[in-house]
Amino acid sequence: MSESPPTTPVCYRHPGRETYVRCTRCDRPICPDCMREASVGHQCPECTSEGRRSVRPARTAFGGGAAGRHGYVTKALIAVNVLLLLLSIASDRGGDAAVGGSGFAGLLGGSTPLTSWGAVYAISPPGFLPQGIAHGEWYRLITAMFLHYGLLHLLLNMWALWVLGRSLEANLGPLRFLGLYLIAGFGGNVAAYLFSSPQDATVGASTAIFGLFAGIFVIMRRLGRDTSAILPVLVVNLVFTFAVPGISIAGHLGGLVTGALMGLVLAYAPRGRRTLVQVVGGAIIVLALIGLVLIRSAQLLAG
Repeated sequence: MSESPPTTPVCYRHPGRETYVRCTRCDRPICPDCMREASVGHQCPECTSEGRRSVRPARTAFGGGAAGRHGYVTKALIAVNVLLLLLSIASDRGGDAAVGGSGFAGLLGGSTPLTSWGAVYAISPPGFLPQGIAHGEWYRLITAMFLHYGLLHLLLNMWALWVLGRSLEANLGPLRFLGLYLIAGFGGNVAAYLFSSPQDATVGASTAIFGLFAGIFVIMRRLGRDTSAILPVLVVNLVFTFAVPGISIAGHLGGLVTGALMGLVLAYAPRGRRTLVQVVGGAIIVLALIGLVLIRSAQLLAG
């Protein structure tokens, strides 16, 4: 009785393709289209996916995701700010701005209907339509950090965001970096609400940017890195804050202090309960700021 000739193995996913290569994990035959490079030999797509699920994702020193190295949040924040400046210009179609007059539709520093809608504005004068944060327009404490008085205002802030944001996002991870940015910006706007004149309107990402200055200083110190290059830049920005008329001193200093507090929470949370401490710490800061807003609103409405 003659023996049947041995059959050539075929790919388990493509039965019409002969192959002598096998997956190093499950030993199933795989064709070139199904081969995935492994540390030793090749693996099939299913074993590769299973191996990825079993590998713990890389984390930063502060618990964030490694995706922060790509700077997606920094780029998205810049895109949002640029888009809102374009919308701000487009919103001012009447008056002298329509023919290139004062402010050139906000491009050279003038206010527009959009900045008037979203600025930190405490309370309207007597006899005017009630508006402002004291009258419940709390959204202003968020929207103001994404609006700008003109192109130069935007460019200065976005340059700082690009320089600081990529480093912080890489070290903190996307979500923690975004939390630092938003909480610092919120804190700066709350400070502007507390200490500025009730009829002053302020906008700009500077509140968040100053928070990033403080945050990167804390983070670099925690990592044991040199911070000598950060201090001169911060000092120069503080000098501009006090020397240039029209800049919200309270907003800048409020963002700086809030960013420092949030940076400490992110940098020094104990490793065993890091995420919990970071979330709770951020929530406490936000609740404290909300409490200050409530107190300030009550004072304005009572007066």
